[in-house]
Amino acid sequence: MATSQPFPHRCAAMAVTPGSVSSYSASDPGFAAVPVENLLTGEADLIARIKLCYGIDRASFERDVLMLVRRYAACVHLLPATADNYFSKPGGLLRLGLETAFFSLQGTDAHIFSGRMSISTRRQLEPRWRHATFIAGLCCEMHRLMSHIIVTDAAGEAWPAFLLPLADWLATRDSERYFLRWRPQAIEARGLGLFALPHVVPPAVMADLSEGNAVIVPHLLASISGIPVYREHNILDELVRRSLALVIDRNLVASADRYGSPQYGSHLERYLVDALRRLARGNSAWVPNREKSRLWFGQDGLFLVWPGAAEDVHQLLEADQLAGIPKAPETMLELLLAAGVFEAAAAGRSTWSIQPPGAKAPLEAVKLSAPAILLAGIDPLPVALPQALEFKHAPASSAPVAPQTPPSMPPPAPLKSGTQLLLIPPPEPPAESDVRMAPVEETPRSSSPESATTPPSASFTLQAPMRLNPVVRDALADAVRTLNDGMGPPTVCTVAQGVFVPLEEFGRRGVQPSLAMRALTEANLLVKPNGNGPPTLSREFNGNPTVGIVLDPRCVSGLDLTGFAVPAEGEGCDARTPL
Repeated sequence: MATSQPFPHRCAAMAVTPGSVSSYSASDPGFAAVPVENLLTGEADLIARIKLCYGIDRASFERDVLMLVRRYAACVHLLPATADNYFSKPGGLLRLGLETAFFSLQGTDAHIFSGRMSISTRRQLEPRWRHATFIAGLCCEMHRLMSHIIVTDAAGEAWPAFLLPLADWLATRDSERYFLRWRPQAIEARGLGLFALPHVVPPAVMADLSEGNAVIVPHLLASISGIPVYREHNILDELVRRSLALVIDRNLVASADRYGSPQYGSHLERYLVDALRRLARGNSAWVPNREKSRLWFGQDGLFLVWPGAAEDVHQLLEADQLAGIPKAPETMLELLLAAGVFEAAAAGRSTWSIQPPGAKAPLEAVKLSAPAILLAGIDPLPVALPQALEFKHAPASSAPVAPQTPPSMPPPAPLKSGTQLLLIPPPEPPAESDVRMAPVEETPRSSSPESATTPPSASFTLQAPMRLNPVVRDALADAVRTLNDGMGPPTVCTVAQGVFVPLEEFGRRGVQPSLAMRALTEANLLVKPNGNGPPTLSREFNGNPTVGIVLDPRCVSGLDLTGFAVPAEGEGCDARTPL
């Protein structure tokens, strides 16, 4: 099925419209109140495909399926799905619903919904599951009628979308035309689709779907509203989400040549947010404030360790077989920043530096604009840590100040809900940390008051073999030392595969980047981030796109190797070799 072909009903509608949309007329011509049967005639090819996929006789098809299509067409009429994106032409919402329903119905051929039941029960329920999947695909975007658009007649009266279909309302008012306005800053509220569902699905159909079972209708309603079914895998919703993503991608590709460059990626926000919520609810590595967790909740907000969280999202959506899902963490970050899901850091940076309790080095993370985006619905609700998580470097010119959470300090004990927090910390932890830090402080200034606030000695050092070029080794060791407190802003950072070192850092230290890469490659200290691809990695660093190399994490003492994808034995750095 090629969505690039023009649809007859659209041409007919434009023929009765005084002035084409593309002519940029001075006045809004609106939409013609054409009969519903004319709309169905324009979609005859797709309706024929749906009938063939159902595999039922003509009478049954007209009674069980075509009736639903006719009621859906009466609801959406010639309304577009979006203002300037996918399916933005007259009749776009009708075409979007029909195509999604068709592909969802096709997907049911590869699934058995009632696999644990007897053959006789399956024979009764499987056709109902297929019918419910078709309905879910047909009505998946009906919430737009309530949340995104305002329809008025020539007199300025607004269509009450909650009460009756658009075609019925036009008939009661004898309107020949209607007009469309888009709500500014409309919010995606899929749950509103449940209010429009009775316009399409009559009570008799719902009663038939619920006969002999108590699961089909709940799964149908959950899919339309975007609310997950508690502790159950909703195969119906999975098929609809896959089909919707496929249909939108096909339309964007087909529209690129005819109408210019569409807004790619904007429809992916819902899937990315949905994946974040699913991981926050069901993945053990996403339990907030747990050791080595992806998710950290402090007094200054909710943070996600990045790009590790992006890799989890991509794996989840790839398993769902959704089309058009971005693979690069940078692309996901841009989409979610533009959607207002993430909050950018200061100074133009997209990511934040945080230091959770027990972390030996600052972590790169993204900040949720509102914790409720992920935490809503989690029971019990996670309790925020008593301290802030953002890592801030002290200015070099200022007096040394003791860090809030030194790397040598043990992580705070988990707090129970309702625990009273003390404004003055108890004396035991400082005394314990002083005992631990005593062997480190060996300078004569240890007796002075200023020495009590001096940051601990460096804990991250380069461990490279002696065969490495000394000039390259010294430059790399200097860059790695910036990970320690009191050494100024870090010039390197950790990524999933190891330590990211911008190539420009070698140039700043008088070493040619090409020489450094050749020496590190010969010493087998680099990790290829893309498998057999080039040894370099391009990523955002300090708010700017930066090209660098990834150093084997085993070459830096002080790093917790359990947080990295360490190369196989025999590859990379030998940490036993002294610097």
